[in-house]
Amino acid sequence: MLSSPYSLNSVLTPGDLRRVHHIALNVQDMQASRHFYGNILGLHELTGDEVPETLKDLVIQGKVANFITPDGTILDLFWEPELLPPDPNPERTFTRAYHLAFDIDPPSFDRAVEVLRQNQIAIAHGPVNRPTGRGVYFYDPDGFMIEIRCDPI
Repeated sequence: MLSSPYSLNSVLTPGDLRRVHHIALNVQDMQASRHFYGNILGLHELTGDEVPETLKDLVIQGKVANFITPDGTILDLFWEPELLPPDPNPERTFTRAYHLAFDIDPPSFDRAVEVLRQNQIAIAHGPVNRPTGRGVYFYDPDGFMIEIRCDPI
């Protein structure tokens, strides 16, 4: 038996955390990011009564935009006009987060790659084929790496 400084009542157990609730990203250009996540990636932007009450004033001021993924995860964009640009070398991670991955149905993967190309979104890596599926990596307007991936067929 492993010894632990924590009692069994002071740790989370498998199943306590149910799902990702939201992901918050700082963005330098809110309009470019709203276009990227809403128009290019096709996420639904929350408006009106869909916006959480705690964020309504910030949304009205243009400081926050909220999107929802098909599985219900919220993506919050926080406007930070003084956000430092990413490292000029896109291979270097500039935050503690590495990337945000969206899952897609395997038959739609190639169309997603084509959408990126048609919108002149530079592809950083891929498409790649792995035993776990296919993936393509690219950057949002603030240099945060995004992946679109699918399970193997």
